[in-house]
Amino acid sequence: MRLNGFLSAILLLSSAIFIQSSAQDQPGQKPEKPGIANPVAVIDDKPVTALPYTPSLDLPSMDKSADPCVDFYQYTCGGWMKNNPIPADQAAWSVYGKLTVDNQRFLWGILDELAKKTAGRTATQQKIGDYFGACMDEAAVEKLGAAPLKPALDEIAALKTKKDLAALLGREHLANSTDGLLFGFGSDQDFSDSNQVIAFATAGGLGLPDRDYYTKPEAKSEEIRQKYLVHLQKMLELLGDSPEAAKREAASIMKIETALAKASLTRVEQRDPHNLFHKMDRKQLQALTPDFDWNTYLKTTGIDQVSTFNVTEPKFYQELDRQIQSNSLDDLKTYLRWHVANANAPYLSSKFVQQNFDFYSHTLLGVEQIAPRWKRCVRLTDQQLGEALGQEFVNRAFSRETKQSTLKMTKLIEQAMEDDIKQLTWMGPETKKQALEKLHSVVNKIGYPDKWRDYSSVDVKPDDFVGNVHRATMFESRRQLAKIGKPLDRGEWGMTPPTVNAYYNPQMNDINFPAGVLQPPLYDPKMDDAPNYGNTGGTIGHELTHGFDDQGRQFDAKGNLRDWWTKEDGAQFEKRAQCIVDQYAGYTIVDDIKINSKLTEGEDVADLGGLILAYMAWQADTKGKQLENRDGFTPDQRFFIGYAQWACENQRPENLRANAITNEHSPGKYRVNGLVVNIPEFQQAFSCKAGQPMVRENRCRVW
Repeated sequence: MRLNGFLSAILLLSSAIFIQSSAQDQPGQKPEKPGIANPVAVIDDKPVTALPYTPSLDLPSMDKSADPCVDFYQYTCGGWMKNNPIPADQAAWSVYGKLTVDNQRFLWGILDELAKKTAGRTATQQKIGDYFGACMDEAAVEKLGAAPLKPALDEIAALKTKKDLAALLGREHLANSTDGLLFGFGSDQDFSDSNQVIAFATAGGLGLPDRDYYTKPEAKSEEIRQKYLVHLQKMLELLGDSPEAAKREAASIMKIETALAKASLTRVEQRDPHNLFHKMDRKQLQALTPDFDWNTYLKTTGIDQVSTFNVTEPKFYQELDRQIQSNSLDDLKTYLRWHVANANAPYLSSKFVQQNFDFYSHTLLGVEQIAPRWKRCVRLTDQQLGEALGQEFVNRAFSRETKQSTLKMTKLIEQAMEDDIKQLTWMGPETKKQALEKLHSVVNKIGYPDKWRDYSSVDVKPDDFVGNVHRATMFESRRQLAKIGKPLDRGEWGMTPPTVNAYYNPQMNDINFPAGVLQPPLYDPKMDDAPNYGNTGGTIGHELTHGFDDQGRQFDAKGNLRDWWTKEDGAQFEKRAQCIVDQYAGYTIVDDIKINSKLTEGEDVADLGGLILAYMAWQADTKGKQLENRDGFTPDQRFFIGYAQWACENQRPENLRANAITNEHSPGKYRVNGLVVNIPEFQQAFSCKAGQPMVRENRCRVW
């Protein structure tokens, strides 16, 4: 990605082009946050009926006072950073983030119209309109308070023995996010047979974003843990517990979560798919957790016949069993109450929404204000009914011409990669044959799915917001579980059409470009080829390179986990990739925190490979054509500026610290400067000399 596959939460999103951390808030009411002086206004005061236009090479975004050979990122993005302060409801602000908000405002206009319309709506329009309308009914949500939690909390209170946990978790995993309640459970492709879908039992059970938040010893991590304890206490008090009891309960929750965290793999360890592939039958799964009744759990979730599982982290499940065994039933109930409240807090009254925002968005990411309700409701509609909403977006904002021109560019970049593989001096003929087979098997998905998802079974009511959320969650949970034991649907997408992002899926062996990312300034039909190849072409090359990065290269043309490299060629790949790892390890994110370059390796390799492939394809596409200088720049300069301007961004320090732990992507500055130092064509285009910062003596290159 420029922004999860094997194990959806691991590879799908980690193979995309961009992730901008932002406030993880959802609909709810929030009063003005005290103590923040003159925050930057939220730029989204009304819905729109047409998307705004910004060119893919934007001169005001540049800082021409900077020397491109000293700091190319400042040269291309300095004006943008100066003129685009971070809005109060964002953890970071970027070209991708701004387009995301533009798309959301456009979707707001669609949903607002459909929510108010009482006649003439299709069945699909009725669902998304009523869903959005119920979400926007703030008064009704406020009136309910914590009442929507009562059925689940009553079930937890009624637990008589630990054996009853299995049935309760089965029900709650269907109605809520699965990975917060002790463990995660779902479906995904079999690593050894990508045509089949099997059950996946994954690690989970944490309230903080990552296991490292529980384990890092430095002062900042300890400070966050103490603030998390305060947050736990306040949430439990909102459930009616006394301050004294809530403080004790918070400590017991932290104890359980810390034990689960320590038994979980690090994000770097998760990058190796072999660490996440442990196929078991039901007896073997049960042996890992003797104190948890899997037969009851599977029967409750409606998949009683399932007999094959991928247990991604067996040591985690052994620790899970120890926690069930060693903690009292009351402590386990407290843990469950917290996670049910946490999963639902964004959909409840203002007290819950405020407390949820204060910790997860303000404390962890530095966000100053909660996003306006319309934005949170648009996000949620896209999250839960995304392909229904996506149809409306595509019909209004995505043309057949854009789809065809993007496909043409993709084919040319794939040809560039074929040419590149054929001429590699470090790869032998046997591995080249396998690499070309994989490349020729890549499926290109542009804009939207060929077949839209059917939401007809989702019961959406215009006056039941939380009920709609739970029923839509239940629909998706059952849809995922129903895949188990069935042949793979290779036409399915992992992102909704309005999404401003793209991704490569190594098990599907496909690259995916939603309609939302193929809008100006990222793809600009009004602009010449140079910046479009730099920007969208760089994205296409990035996603294609993911099929051959440190993770993707471990899957073959059919998406199976198989080593198709000779020993010598694998060693040559690792040597070249290590050059990039070593380079990025020297970059500072914030304060004294360096990039964890083993975590970002795949994205850094894909960034460099993508830019090189896009340049090769652009050169091939324009061969023999007379290219003119424009705006005072040569065509080559326009290509590199067009690439760099997708990465313009500002980030809050808190967000940078969080990304240092959780994000597989380097900061935007290094996703530009870290590439051009390795590209002689860039140095020629801007007449950079040896010894200047944007000229690296020992260049890195894999693809």
